[in-house]
Amino acid sequence: MTAPPESFDAIILGAGGAGLMCAAIAGQRERRVLVIDHADQPGRKILISGGGRCNFTNLHTAPDRYLSANPHFAKSALGRYRPEDFITLVDAHGISWHEKTLGQLFCDGSAKQIVGMLLDECDRGNVTIRCDTRFDAIDHADGRFTVSQGRSTAQAPALVIATGGPSIPKMGATGIAYDIARRFGLKVVEPRPALVPLTLGGEGALFKSLSGVASEVIAKAGKASFREAALFTHRGLSGPAILQASSYWRHGETVGIDFTPDQAAGWLREAKRARPRAAARSALGAILPDRLAVALAERLALTGELANFADRVLEAAERRLADWRFAPDGTEGFAKAEVTVGGIATAGLSSQTMEARAVPGLYAIGEAVDVTGWLGGYNFQWAWASGWAAAQAL
Repeated sequence: MTAPPESFDAIILGAGGAGLMCAAIAGQRERRVLVIDHADQPGRKILISGGGRCNFTNLHTAPDRYLSANPHFAKSALGRYRPEDFITLVDAHGISWHEKTLGQLFCDGSAKQIVGMLLDECDRGNVTIRCDTRFDAIDHADGRFTVSQGRSTAQAPALVIATGGPSIPKMGATGIAYDIARRFGLKVVEPRPALVPLTLGGEGALFKSLSGVASEVIAKAGKASFREAALFTHRGLSGPAILQASSYWRHGETVGIDFTPDQAAGWLREAKRARPRAAARSALGAILPDRLAVALAERLALTGELANFADRVLEAAERRLADWRFAPDGTEGFAKAEVTVGGIATAGLSSQTMEARAVPGLYAIGEAVDVTGWLGGYNFQWAWASGWAAAQAL
């Protein structure tokens, strides 16, 4: 016999960062909140983030560090719930943290502390959390959403989609957010892997012999550029600079790598005048890892002493080293992507409340939405901010 429906003020689908944040805030605003997640525990992506220490925000958070079909959409939520607001919460729970580089904040201890903090905040709001729970159907009638879970059902006037995107499927990630959105008439911007290693074929495959070599570079894709480390792998290119550029890269385009970001124009020609008998390879080796210097010298045909090369040849080599073009044949896909670019179209959502304009009571937050941050804590800050914004409206 089927039990009568349980009644809540809001049902949140997804117990990740955005879902838990939204639930905690709404619960503390005396809303009766149910969180449902098919995973066996809440916050699974949080637990593996930042090498297990959770890069929970970034001090330099700003709307221009997010990708979206509408670059202005994230401004409202990010402006109303800022990194310092989340830091205040972290401090209140006695969690020690440190800044690593580029404004990235990590727990000194474990990512488990962030999950524990969010669960404590949910407890304060008497939130009901059900993990290892799958829903069979979602219905909407008479201003109420009904979520069926086997023999039980739950009803609420508000439903929040916080199920994330399809990145890292081994953690249980799926594209169900998009199915739910389409079910209610919302549009979806084509999802694709982001913050993901790039694969090389053809001529670029020659660099696979450098697997394991890393160097600080400037990586460029489209109009974006990032100065961080690039790493050669057995499949292509990775490392922070490449992951950042991957979010802006599209199939058929090239990625530019500046291997010599600290060298002024004419540096090779200056090296020739200073040490004409030095091997060209050693001039590269003075600023690059040895294996990379050897590989680049060979591809530039810079074999022998610097004195053997005309200035125009060295100038051409300088230009190539400052903008070496790779033509990736793809990415390592959602399996290795940290996040997803694309998602539920922001055109159908309120930037202040995250509510669907055409479906009162339906909300979408976090990675499910077409807002994707840079590497380094930006996506967590969007999760906290969008979850907070929706909770104010529930």
